[in-house]
Order: sequence, then structure tokens, then C-alpha cells
Amino acid sequence: MSSLAWIDFDEAERQRAQRIMALFQERETRDELGLGAIRDSIADHLFPGTSTIQTRLRYMVFIPWLYRALEKREVSEAQLRAQARDTEIRLADALKAGGESNGIIGRDAGPRLQRLPSSVYWAGLGTWGIRVFPGSLDSLFVTLRGRGRSRGAGGGEDALAGAQVPAIWNPALPQMPGDLLERAIFRLTTDEAQFLIDRLVASQPTALLTMLAREGIDADCDYIWTHPHLSAFPPAARCLVQHGEIFSHVMHGAALLYNLALSELRQRDDWIEDYRARLEAWSDELDSGAVRAWSLDEFWNVVEHPAHAVRPAAKRFVSDWRDLVLAGTEQVISAPAARRVVEERERRLKTSQSRYANHAVRDRWTGASGADRLSFRWAQAKSHLRDLAHAE
Repeated sequence: MSSLAWIDFDEAERQRAQRIMALFQERETRDELGLGAIRDSIADHLFPGTSTIQTRLRYMVFIPWLYRALEKREVSEAQLRAQARDTEIRLADALKAGGESNGIIGRDAGPRLQRLPSSVYWAGLGTWGIRVFPGSLDSLFVTLRGRGRSRGAGGGEDALAGAQVPAIWNPALPQMPGDLLERAIFRLTTDEAQFLIDRLVASQPTALLTMLAREGIDADCDYIWTHPHLSAFPPAARCLVQHGEIFSHVMHGAALLYNLALSELRQRDDWIEDYRARLEAWSDELDSGAVRAWSLDEFWNVVEHPAHAVRPAAKRFVSDWRDLVLAGTEQVISAPAARRVVEERERRLKTSQSRYANHAVRDRWTGASGADRLSFRWAQAKSHLRDLAHAE
């Protein structure tokens, strides 16, 4: 049995490790060809604090409310952890009692829930400045235990003040409803929505998400580059969106070819037919002029993000694949060079777990891995913006 324990990293390294571990549990982040750092850099620039497993925005105030109530309890760390878990599970029941059905974390799992809402939203709470405590969720429990000890040391509130325990939540956090754990809904109040917008403005002033939230813009489109207000985006955001669109479209072909190759190795005619059709549609829709004019040097500059290191091998793969696309998309399906570039990339990344090389791993493949276009978490951002726009 293996386990993970924290080494004495600084806080930036600790949070980076948390993000990496969280990604392993997110189904939408399948990164078969090693494009994850690029994808996440773009997403974090445009929509900071979001995650592909976030559901509804009101969890951004649910979690602080629940944990603020726990702060007052003078119990052991183990009891505090158990009570926190129980409270988050009770929240799911309260949401069902309030008539909600979609977006409830733990709706069906109940007490068996593995990924609690607090862990899903913890990073975003910090990114938006709702959580001012700088540490991990685990370190919060240790801190709260220390508060309990300070209270029990005989000094009362003076001892607690002397301990200089850091603040945990933004002081402007709205008041928790008294019946939250009896009946809850996802609709934000106008005060809660304004609090969230204010936190975005203060913590992420240049992000596209902040601009859309501040302006109350709620648009129903599949991709951010098809947004009806694209022309009104700030120049830097519009530039990044345009780069993201080309990157998403160009590299979608590599993902489709990877899935086609695996379908052929599995000798699944139905899958083969589907991926050939999808590759043909990809080829027909690709704007070769835009790809030819696409500056990779500019792209690498605008996607650079301190939380994500894009390795040289990933940059070479993107460059090599773009060159193949420019040579003729109609040849990509069958060209040995295109297939070789994709296969070599996957083999280097997965080594002994490569689906090309490992029959057992390939036999467990269910027909689709990273086969959808990259959308840079627009679905989650769109949902959050809708929740803000419909506050009352």
C-alpha cells in the first residue's frame, strides 16, 4: 500500500502538488499526448480558480460557511475532520431537500462520498481571495486544533489572540443562512453574487472571467471563441482566446488520430469508422490560412503561466504536428509521419503503460481518450457566470 505525505515544501510548491494530485481525479483532464500544461495555462489565464469538477458556484460560499461554524468547536483534530465530513455530506441532503437535483456533489454517494466539496473548491477559494488562510485543507485542521488548545490553556480569548493564528476567510463573507443544513438551494442572493464579483475584481483583475462577471454577461455558447461579445473582450484576453482556438483545433486532429490508431489496433470497425469520419470533419473545418499565420513564438509567450511549466518536448510535438497539418490535412489520416509523431509522443509519456506497446492496457481502453476539443474550462466558467447573472 502506498501513501503520500507532505515534505517541507514552501507553500507555492505545496499548492502545485495539490493541483497535480487533483488532476489525477478529474475525468475531463485526460492528457494522453502531454498537452495538459498548455491547456491549463490557457484556462488559468482566462478562468482562474475554476476546475473541471466544479459544479455550482454557490459552493464558493457554502464551504466557508460550513468551516467557519466548525472553527468554534473545541474538539480533537480527528473529531474535527469527522465533523467536517459529516457536515459536507449533510449539505448534499439539504440541497436535495431544497429541490436541487443537478450539480450536487455527493448526491448519490451519500456517506460513501470520496471527493468532498471542500477539496474540489479549495484551490479556487484561495485563488479568488475568499480563503485567506494560505495552507492546505489538512493544515487548516491542524491550525483549528491549535486554536482549541489555545482556548483551553486558561487564557481565554487573550491566549487565542496571543497565539496569532492566521485568519481563514475573507471578512466580507456574507452571513450563513440559519437553516443551511436543513434546506439549501444553488441560487445565489444578490449580496453573495456581489461578494464573489468583488473577490474576483480584487484578486484577478485582468482575467476574462472577472470582466464577464463584472459586466453580468451570460452567454450560451459551446466555446469561448464563439462568444457573442468576443470583440469587446480586453485585447490581451481576445488575443489569448484566438490563440487557444487555433491550438484547440489543430491539436484536436492529433487526439483523433491517436484514438483512430488505437481503434485499429483493437480491430473495432465501428470505432474506426467513427474516428475516420471525425477526422474528415476536422480537416474540412480547419482554417489552413489561420494555421499558416499562427505564430508559435507569440503563442508560447502569451500562454506562459507561473503555475505550469511547458516542457520543450511538448513544444516540439506541437510544432511538429502543426508542420504536418500545414503539409496537408487530407494526408494526416494515413500519412506514416503523422502516425509516427503521435505514437512516439504517447510512448515517451506513458513508457510501459503505453497503449501502443502494452496489450493489457490497450485491451482495457473503452474507445475514447481525450477525443474532445480542448475548451479550457469554458463549460465551468459559463455555469458560474450563469449563477452570478441569475442571483436574486
